[in-house]
Amino acid sequence: MNANKALWEKGNFSEIAAYMRDSGREVANSLGITPGMKVLELGCGDGTTALPLAELGADVLGVDIASNLVAAGNARATAAGLANARFQEGDARDLRDLEDDSFDLVHSCFGAMFAPDPFDVAKEMVRVTKPGGRIIMGNWIPGDQTSFVSLLLQIGSAYSPPPPEGFVSPMTWGVESHIIDRFEAAGIPAENISTEKGVFTFKSEDKSPADFIEAMRTWYGPTMNAYEAARNQGKEDALHAELIEMANAQNRSPNGSTSIPATYLKVTVRV
Repeated sequence: MNANKALWEKGNFSEIAAYMRDSGREVANSLGITPGMKVLELGCGDGTTALPLAELGADVLGVDIASNLVAAGNARATAAGLANARFQEGDARDLRDLEDDSFDLVHSCFGAMFAPDPFDVAKEMVRVTKPGGRIIMGNWIPGDQTSFVSLLLQIGSAYSPPPPEGFVSPMTWGVESHIIDRFEAAGIPAENISTEKGVFTFKSEDKSPADFIEAMRTWYGPTMNAYEAARNQGKEDALHAELIEMANAQNRSPNGSTSIPATYLKVTVRV
């Protein structure tokens, strides 16, 4: 079985996405959507940004490698009455079901960055984007002490076995030089590639940071793997304590609920 597919079907990312809905809508509102725009949401999950894009009038196709999230996205679109949003299973590095020059905007919010073979991912994103269209990615930044997810993955990796030979960290999508290399190899000149930092906030009015970590432990594939590795070493309690301490330190809510801002890199590519 495809290891990346197994990772993202292992838990239930919808449980994590519940903390991402407000910021997902903010991201969608920032993308300059006009009615009828053709949008591909790549690594879409269950539609945290795809559904708000459809609400803005875009014709949205969400593609994700996890079949459970595709099913959840279609169910959410149906429940919301959004006939202009549909979801299908697919691999960001091989979008063989999608024709060249199909989309005005290809967008990925912390999704495509986790696919293997990043040069293939960049090539496919460029291929399916119309000339004059845009590719926009939101990517976590490696080693960023102001990014909750970067810290989460960094802490988890300290308890995990070394990655297999040839593994390319998804966090390299948060490094501008790597981004330029990948899109230049796909035929995009460097002057058509720009980056800026943004902030994405994980929020819950009725869940604490400790609850959020417990959700990560139970439902988020990479963190589930880290807990399993730590358990095998007799270090699960140490990992849990470290993650809760980190989440509490990052939390900005004054009343014990969750409001954790996370810095990310916004990448814009003009095709």
